[in-house]
Amino acid sequence: MTEPLPPTAPTQPKNPLHGVTLEQIVTQLSEHYGWQGLAERIALRCFTSEPSVASSLKFLRKTPWAREKVEGLYLFMLREQRRAR
Repeated sequence: MTEPLPPTAPTQPKNPLHGVTLEQIVTQLSEHYGWQGLAERIALRCFTSEPSVASSLKFLRKTPWAREKVEGLYLFMLREQRRAR
């Protein structure tokens, strides 16, 4: 008899967000676009009024629609970077 395999987390090899934390996303976006550039692309107060990674994370974790916009911009940035190569 063979032993059953232990349950494993489902893998998502084609999902670019898999394994990336929200903190990593916000950090990379702020480094790529700058806070002002982020505020121009997504009109959120956490990007315009005394922006920081910590304040942005606090807001985005509580606000699903805003998080979706940020994740969408992150995916757009990744596509831009791939095209540039």
